[in-house]
Amino acid sequence: ISNSYANVVASFYSSKFQHNIEELLIAPIPNFIILAGYVGGGVARGVVVGVVVTLVSMFFTDLNIHSYGVTLAVFVLTSVLFSTAGFINAVYANSFDDISIVPTFVLTPLTYLGGVFYSISMLSPFWQTASLANPVLYMVNAFRYGLLGVSDIAMWQAFAIILGFVIALGAFAMWLLSRGVGIKS
Repeated sequence: ISNSYANVVASFYSSKFQHNIEELLIAPIPNFIILAGYVGGGVARGVVVGVVVTLVSMFFTDLNIHSYGVTLAVFVLTSVLFSTAGFINAVYANSFDDISIVPTFVLTPLTYLGGVFYSISMLSPFWQTASLANPVLYMVNAFRYGLLGVSDIAMWQAFAIILGFVIALGAFAMWLLSRGVGIKS
């Protein structure tokens, strides 16, 4: 999550800061290609880091994947989602401090409260319901199902939420890019 996000937010904001983005915007490249390029870079970094971490962890534990298809789909969709979120953050960022606000105050708490280290069935009914508002919960549970075959959330629901966020953030990023929000002065 964090590597996909960090790659895009740092790359795009650096291009904005150094005014390299202006060259990209005047080139005859459609906006969806620009977005796809940045998001693709974030996904590539997320995949490389994920594969390296998985390979290193295999020295310490036996890894039995329940569903390769679900695991791969969630891995890629989550990388796309957070790469797109990083792009949106970079568009709005006005300083290098702005690119660290979202990971510090939004992503980290959502990750820890998303059921990474516990099942939401261990929580009281109120907190179980409150946890359902956290989109990271659906990603964590879908990934948990792919690896272990266990989930607190139905897979169709998890994929619907993840795809919904991917589509919504992608559409919003395209809108920002086409309007030149935070890019064109």
